[in-house]
Amino acid sequence: MDIKQIAQNRKARHDYFILETIEAGINLCGTEVKSVRASKVNLKDSYIDIKDGEAYVVGMHISPYEQGNIHNRDPLRRRKLLLHRREINRLFGLVKQDGLTLIPLSLYFKGSLIKMEAGVAKGKKLHDKRASDAERGAERDIRRAFAENNR
Repeated sequence: MDIKQIAQNRKARHDYFILETIEAGINLCGTEVKSVRASKVNLKDSYIDIKDGEAYVVGMHISPYEQGNIHNRDPLRRRKLLLHRREINRLFGLVKQDGLTLIPLSLYFKGSLIKMEAGVAKGKKLHDKRASDAERGAERDIRRAFAENNR
């Protein structure tokens, strides 16, 4: 199936350890779909909340569609995620553990459907962020040295 990336939450991988990822459908109205097709989506500072046996993404900004007039919805409204009941119950059990949260990682097209990759995440401490930055820098230096030697 053809997968096309729409938006990515880069800050999520910097601020959290991603323990597990899941794929979920997302319930959007017509003008929101048109804005998503134009890549007018921001996942920064968004999270997933489980309430009354339903999963919702909170804080995801979808810009209003320019030609949408009265059919535009609130850009920051809560949007329902389409998951099976057993998946929601399992995620709810994981989130109840200390320090775990659900965050959206990316939004993409899978064929003609819009899907969201969500992650079960544990927050990083400052020293963890420094360690992962140092590790990434060392990896980049190794690749650069390797590329220079192969010239």
